[in-house]
Amino acid sequence: MTTVHYENQMGTQPIPKLLLKNSLPLMLSLFTCSLYNVVDSIFVSHLSEGALTALSLAAPVQSLMSALGCGIAVGLNAAISKAMGEKNQKKVREIASASMVLAILAWMLIVLACLIGMKPYFAWQASGNIQIYNDGIAYLRICMLVSLGQMVQWVFDRFLIATGRSSLFLVTLSTASVVNLILDPILIFGYLGFPAMGTAGAAWATVIGQCCGAVMGIIVNLKWNPEIPILFTLRVKGNCIADILRVGVPTAIMQGIVACTGIIMNTILQAFSSTAIAIMGVCHRLQSLATIPVHGINNALIPIIAYNYGAKHRTRINQSIRCAMIGSFAIMGVVLLLLLCLPAQILQLFDASEYLLALGIPAIRLLAVSYFLSVFGLVCGTVFQSLGKGDFTLYLTLLRQVVLPLGLALIFRRSGNLSMIWVAFILAEVLSAPFAALLMQRIRRRILLPLDEDTTADTLTASMTSRTESE
Repeated sequence: MTTVHYENQMGTQPIPKLLLKNSLPLMLSLFTCSLYNVVDSIFVSHLSEGALTALSLAAPVQSLMSALGCGIAVGLNAAISKAMGEKNQKKVREIASASMVLAILAWMLIVLACLIGMKPYFAWQASGNIQIYNDGIAYLRICMLVSLGQMVQWVFDRFLIATGRSSLFLVTLSTASVVNLILDPILIFGYLGFPAMGTAGAAWATVIGQCCGAVMGIIVNLKWNPEIPILFTLRVKGNCIADILRVGVPTAIMQGIVACTGIIMNTILQAFSSTAIAIMGVCHRLQSLATIPVHGINNALIPIIAYNYGAKHRTRINQSIRCAMIGSFAIMGVVLLLLLCLPAQILQLFDASEYLLALGIPAIRLLAVSYFLSVFGLVCGTVFQSLGKGDFTLYLTLLRQVVLPLGLALIFRRSGNLSMIWVAFILAEVLSAPFAALLMQRIRRRILLPLDEDTTADTLTASMTSRTESE
């Protein structure tokens, strides 16, 4: 009785309630985070369309940076949740220390990439446009050199998610977002006595917000997250590094390749106009907002599945997958309708010219369909990560976000019709769905079915949960 009573909520609470409780704060946090990225673009668009294009060209590089942090975070989340499910507190502490060292190494790698590759990148992507070149370098240099706050925030946020304290995760991410939103107009346009820094001001607002979020994450974890002891040391265990990287590296590679796809896609769009690149940048920001429900549910799903996998609760894993899939499609249906009905109003926020409106309205509507269809692949990929099959996620993502969209876009480019480039994203989701279903079936057969579930413990846990709820 005592063991069941003190078991982590990941193994006892009803799945629908647990998923809803943990995903809602994550959705709100992700919304706040994505909102300040969109607001960055809105403010910068009022400088010039060239400045907006510069941020659009910087976006894939920022995605590469995020890929490093996200890879560490996802690997950390799966490894630490599994260790908690196994009641191995020593390994929890060692994994936490290893993740902090990995965050610092990721930042050092980003700084090196900035010093070596940033100027050649913009010389290639700006196509001789001096304004886009200068604005892009001014923005991206700051974002890369001062990215330590972002890397640290990734780690400490995931500590909170792994223990089911998503409401505290909201505090850290909201801190970063609010600081950014406040500083954006002040530093971009030069209010309150500050000089007008343009795109550099947007970058400073971003990195200062990230550093504030990192500091808040450390404070919150030290005070209110005792399940994960924080002890920084450079003497980390190799097997803990391996546990994190086993899931994290495929995730980082996956997102990195997707970011490179964005660079190639911008190159394809150069054949149409720089305005087409600006539209792609706007749609990239909108996608981060539109898919928040799915990512919020998926982020909450990872520790739930990982914990119950460690505890051998097969029934709870299946319930989690089913609830995540149904909830994601239902919410994204509403998002789809909004994007189909309000594309012009959305583009007006970015000070859109008539030409940008003419190209952007069909782009938003077509890409909205692809966002809805992406739900199945995103949820399946999350399940694979949670069960330690990051390679399956890599294969699926390569197909639906790299091979198919790029291949189809290169073919459709010959038509000279920009709308066909957006259709390529829809077809990529449709054609990759059978492959996702095949991998999911293999996961069920090879990983879930062999679990030797302790039905007695499950029954007792359910009884305890019902008794607690009734009280």
